[in-house]
Amino acid sequence: MIARHALTVLLTLAVAGCSIFGKDDEKELPPAKLVDFEETLDLKKEWSAKLGEGTETLRLSLSPDGNGTRVFAASYDGKVTAFNPDSGSRVWQSELDVTVTAGPSFGGGLVVVAGGDGDIVALNAEDGSEAWRTRVLGETLSKPLVTDEGVVVYTIDGRLRVLSLFDGSERWGLQQDLPALTVRGTSKPVVVGGTIYAGFDNGRLMAVDLAEGATEWESMISPPSGRSDLERLSDVDGQLAAVGQDLYAAGYNGRVMSMAAESGQLLWARDFSSYNGVGVDWNNVYLVTDNGQLIALLRRNGSDVWRSDALLRREPTTPVAFDLAVAVGDFDGYVHFFSSIDGRPVARVRVGKGYISDVPQVIGDKLYVQSESGELAVYSVIQPEPVAPEEDA
Repeated sequence: MIARHALTVLLTLAVAGCSIFGKDDEKELPPAKLVDFEETLDLKKEWSAKLGEGTETLRLSLSPDGNGTRVFAASYDGKVTAFNPDSGSRVWQSELDVTVTAGPSFGGGLVVVAGGDGDIVALNAEDGSEAWRTRVLGETLSKPLVTDEGVVVYTIDGRLRVLSLFDGSERWGLQQDLPALTVRGTSKPVVVGGTIYAGFDNGRLMAVDLAEGATEWESMISPPSGRSDLERLSDVDGQLAAVGQDLYAAGYNGRVMSMAAESGQLLWARDFSSYNGVGVDWNNVYLVTDNGQLIALLRRNGSDVWRSDALLRREPTTPVAFDLAVAVGDFDGYVHFFSSIDGRPVARVRVGKGYISDVPQVIGDKLYVQSESGELAVYSVIQPEPVAPEEDA
């Protein structure tokens, strides 16, 4: 297991640098330079906070979660903090004796984080006191998912588990066989109704009954191809998305697809390679290819809406829809905003100098961005004042 873990770390660095996976004419190309443009999206920085010690480029799944009254965030060195989302004031802070690699996730009165050594820790959302703690085999690199039925945990050894909300005991688990080499990372499962949907490093997407753990259907998103282990990489590591009864997923060296959540029936597919997954709004599906091209596809049929090369080789995050824009972080701490209609850049902000590796989060009407340096920044869109109608003379 140690050898495989080391390989996945090295492989991540190789993918991030495009040193062995990029085309020959792209190997030495630098990241796209930032260019000036007229900003047409009026953003306001609501507040910011230092969460704790950060990392360099571990590509952790640390990003805030919460609701309209509390927002929760965690740092790599084990600090978990509850904030007032309006003022940014700290409501409580708990210091755990674990390194946190994923989380937090909020639900059922709990705030759940995952540690690098297999620790899963649940805190009471009201005051930050520890509700329970358990340990699973395998490192967790995707955020736990808290549902009414339990806490869903997916570890890098390809095992999907559901833990009890009350004491963290395992209710059920299943495992997929994994290839010899994988890209470091795991996708966060999503839940639609009573079904969990999870992508695995062997290129498969599975639908599993949340209550019992029975497999409902499975589909191959990224069929392995090629002679070497490197060529046959087919991970489904990125963000999954669901709108209504439609499910969206993307795989490395594979496709971006829309499927019927209930049956797994393929609705449409396009050949794009992405290890970040997809973001969606009511009209479009957004993805970043493995070389950093940002693409918008029509949600109903997968046809092109627009493409942008502004972030090539800048290691952009999964796109997230925010207001009338799409927000994407990069390796240098910037968050870029593009028009969801035509892909034009409309704003840009910087959250310190740390790598933004996890997906920016929309909670309420605000965008929360966490960098790997342990910085959290919160933004809102300033809405124009309504113009009063002119009175008749």
